[in-house]
Amino acid sequence: MSHTFNQYQQPVGETLTDWQPRQHPQRLELVGEYCRLEPLQAARHAADLFHAFSQAPDGRDWTYMAYGPFNDRALYFQHVEQASSTTDPLHFAIIDQATNRAVGTIALMRIDKVNGVMEVGHVTFSPLLKQTRIATEAQYLLMCYAFDKLAYRRYEWKCDNLNAPSRAAAQRLGFTFEGIFRQAVVYKQRTRDTAWFSILDSEWPVIKAGMERWLSEANFDSNGKQKLSLKACREL
Repeated sequence: MSHTFNQYQQPVGETLTDWQPRQHPQRLELVGEYCRLEPLQAARHAADLFHAFSQAPDGRDWTYMAYGPFNDRALYFQHVEQASSTTDPLHFAIIDQATNRAVGTIALMRIDKVNGVMEVGHVTFSPLLKQTRIATEAQYLLMCYAFDKLAYRRYEWKCDNLNAPSRAAAQRLGFTFEGIFRQAVVYKQRTRDTAWFSILDSEWPVIKAGMERWLSEANFDSNGKQKLSLKACREL
């Protein structure tokens, strides 16, 4: 971290003379090439989402979530109704542009307007969404909103330290691993060490350019297979 010195010759953080608290994220639609994000609504999205999550052969996708799995349609609808009523977390449904159906959810949370910090969380991807361009573009759309539109300084990702797929996803997307908060959370009657990752506003331009290169049609062959990995696109 860059620093300067005060009148006592003590190192202090860089001065931000023009800093102002940021706005709270709004319920709005974010549109991409392959997907769009819509503010979560039970009446509009719950049926599609329940169908999408029902494509999974078992409940392993919910192991590291504080809720789920949902085998009962009514209970899932209640969950979506509650989630859609909050502004922090602020939940979005991920809509496949090709089918116009909801295939997952994602949220902005722990929103700190004063310091310009927010976290992406509640990332629930159905089998219809996993390992698709939509999965990456949904993350890209939220990052663009956080950094380009709202001008936040820091964007966080946190997960159970034992959740290897989530850790790998964070690093693939360009987040920097910062460390482990030991015994930070109790959920589902078990303890959790939390892994912390972040992207800073100064890092965003390179990460954004890499994501745009990766999402480009030119990066995929006629069978839809990527030519360059997201990491390779970022390193360009």
